[in-house]
Amino acid sequence: MALVVLRSVFVLVAAGIGYQLIQADFLPKEPAYVPWIVMGGMILLAAAVIAIDVLVGRKRLDTITAVYFGLLIGLLLTYVLTIALSPMLPDRRAPTATWMPLILGMVLCYTCISILMQTKNDFRFIIPYVEFAKEIKGLKPYILDTSVVIDGRIADVVETHIIDNQLIMPQFVIAELQTIADSNDRLRRSRGRRGLDILNRLRSDPKIDMQIYDRELPQFAGQPVDQKLVLLAKQLDGKVVTNDYNLNKVAKLHDVGVINLNDLSNALKPIFLPGETLEVRVIKPGEEPGQGIGYLEDGTMVVIEEGRGHVGDLVAATVTSVLQTSAGRMVFGKYNQTVVS
Repeated sequence: MALVVLRSVFVLVAAGIGYQLIQADFLPKEPAYVPWIVMGGMILLAAAVIAIDVLVGRKRLDTITAVYFGLLIGLLLTYVLTIALSPMLPDRRAPTATWMPLILGMVLCYTCISILMQTKNDFRFIIPYVEFAKEIKGLKPYILDTSVVIDGRIADVVETHIIDNQLIMPQFVIAELQTIADSNDRLRRSRGRRGLDILNRLRSDPKIDMQIYDRELPQFAGQPVDQKLVLLAKQLDGKVVTNDYNLNKVAKLHDVGVINLNDLSNALKPIFLPGETLEVRVIKPGEEPGQGIGYLEDGTMVVIEEGRGHVGDLVAATVTSVLQTSAGRMVFGKYNQTVVS
């Protein structure tokens, strides 16, 4: 409603300015349709501005403030340099004296806006005060690793909306995904394409705040992808999201926060206590004599004593112990009875 009132007032103001132009002495009164053209032109201009405002749906405050402050800084630099260079400029009455400040202002305004737009991820501007601080949306930004994108579970986790943090997808990770997708090996090629599909899925969801980080920091030179991820996380004061065990260790050595989806998945699996009974289908014989192996719906491996002779059967087993490792959770149980043959 407030926008409707604002736009209505804007049209009325444009009509008022058109009326003032009609009354001005410099505007010809003949032929008789000239005033109507001026009035209609002002109203059409207001309508065009409103139409552009409506069509450009989501405005980015960081981009708008970058342009705003870029113009201010550019005009200020132009004014200061014009005064400083005035002894070297030609006489004020010369034609070049008028055009040189305009050209200088054009170049400086463009340069300032360009620099601010390219560094808007490093700083944020708060009006009416300027606060120079690293951009941190939510708690900390999450930097995605190649392995976690190919895995695909990150999309399911984010779509549950339990994560409000901004997701950062580095350009060098996208390049690595493209290299994998172009591989001659069919398995690697399918994994790379899956990663690109997951990335497009995240980008197409308007409720997910994901940004492509395409800047190349000086410290990236000659570094492998894993090291670049760690350096970028330190630069943005963020956390690395990965499934890579080695990257997990490297990040912790650099005091960089890590979110391992495998650890998250293990933490969400149901907890079984010794003495509880569970039902599981025996899939194959175990490594030890008499053992049978089954899997729960979440992928947890169940090792069943005296279960070797019940391969293919759904059996009831009593939990004897649970082993938690970085690779996952293993449940050990003892065969009770066959539920379904």
